[in-house]
Amino acid sequence: MKIEFFLNNECVSVDADPMQSLLNTLRGNLKKTATKEGCGEGECGACSVIFNGQLVNACMMPTAQAEGANIMTLEGLRQTAKGQCVIDALLEAKGVQCGFCTPGMVLALYVLLNGRSDPTLHPTEKEIRTAISGNLCRCTGYGMIIDAANIAATKGEGLW
Repeated sequence: MKIEFFLNNECVSVDADPMQSLLNTLRGNLKKTATKEGCGEGECGACSVIFNGQLVNACMMPTAQAEGANIMTLEGLRQTAKGQCVIDALLEAKGVQCGFCTPGMVLALYVLLNGRSDPTLHPTEKEIRTAISGNLCRCTGYGMIIDAANIAATKGEGLW
């Protein structure tokens, strides 16, 4: 089945099984490999994408649901100033170790920071922990990722 949607701000058309996971379509058909398969059950966040402005697990979504949607992966987000701000903050805070969870963490932090009603107020630790709660990291202990959110909020003032 031919499915059309916007991927990283470009219109794409893909011929795929409509019930194939969006994750498999992104990785296999469209070669967007920053999105990872971790658990395949929607528990780890490695497959996170931004789907019409919301963070979702691509492993749990059939490709058919992408019809007409606006989807952003790390490949697209890192081409933006806001996305690069989050990536730079993670690097500065040493919040990247093995890197497997990093794409999902970047997207989760971006959604958090970009969605604040008052961008002059930094998110609280509780808000940050809630925002990244769908992403499992086995390396960092999350402290450095929380630090990165604060760094991105500070260095990104004016962007958000």
